[in-house]
Order: sequence, then C-alpha cells, then structure tokens
Amino acid sequence: MPDSATSPRISRRTLLKAGIAGGAGLLFARWLYTSTTTPQSTPYGGLDADARAIVAAIAPVMLAGALPGNDPVLLQETVAGVEQAIAGLPPAVRKEVDQLFALLSFAPTRALIAGIWSPWGEASPASVGAFLDRWRDSRLALLRSAYGALHQLVFAAWYGNSNAWPAIGYAGPPSLEVG
Repeated sequence: MPDSATSPRISRRTLLKAGIAGGAGLLFARWLYTSTTTPQSTPYGGLDADARAIVAAIAPVMLAGALPGNDPVLLQETVAGVEQAIAGLPPAVRKEVDQLFALLSFAPTRALIAGIWSPWGEASPASVGAFLDRWRDSRLALLRSAYGALHQLVFAAWYGNSNAWPAIGYAGPPSLEVG
C-alpha cells in the first residue's frame, strides 16, 4: 500500500485552477459560438438548417437496415418528423434539445465531444456510427441521455411515418370501424 505522503494527490488549489480554466474555456466557446453565428429564423419549435443536417446525418445510421436504400424522400420525411416531434415537446425540453443541436453544430465542440471533424453533411456513416456508439456506451450519463434523446426522436419519426410502414412490413393500425 503506498504511503499517503508519497502518493500523488491533487491539491485543492490545482482543482480550483482546473475548474476555473475549464469554466473559462466553456464561456469562451459559448461566446465564440454566439459571436460567429447568425440567428436563423425558425418556426416555433422548428429546427434550423444545422440541426436538420445533423438529423439527416444521424438518421440513416440509426435506421440502417430499416431505411430502404437511404431513400432521400423517406429521409426528409424522417427529418420533418423529428422536427414535428420536437415542436410537440414542452418548452424546457425543446430548449435542451436546441442546446444539444447547437453544441453538435458548432465545429470545435462537434469535434471535441462527438469526434466528427467534418461538417455533418460530409461526415461518413462510419464516423457518425462511431460517435453514436461512443455516446450510447459512455460512462457519462449526460452523453447517454443525449444519445437516448436523439434515438427516441429519430425512431419516433421513422416508425410514426405511414410512408415508412411498407418498408418495414407494417400494414398500419387496424380499422376501428364497425361494418
């Protein structure tokens, strides 16, 4: 057993310095993001162009095997379905989802926390899949929660789209009309 006098320990001063430096870095990144981006007008609860690009990159990877041949029409319907699902969320949840998309669309944070170095429209399915796997299996509950939110939104949009039902062999809900 190592002696407590000889084992490396982090001091309170070092911990405070690291916390202050990390907080300053986050503030700088947020300032840089807000000063370099122009607000885009979106409908209430809607997605901006960056968020749509993120969903369009993530959906085919999450729906691999279900999305027939990466059909662009079904993909756009899925993106629209995600947008519709987000619009129906409570305001506080919508704000959190907006913050998630802002984080993923800002190049430095996209690269650091998602490992996606290119813009979302140019990201390979393999790199998007690796990002999703890392977040799904992360030790950090926040990343697992963010993955879960993206997963639920994409799957709800896909399986809720009646145009996708033939591709998955679902005939639709039974008719409740009495003949």
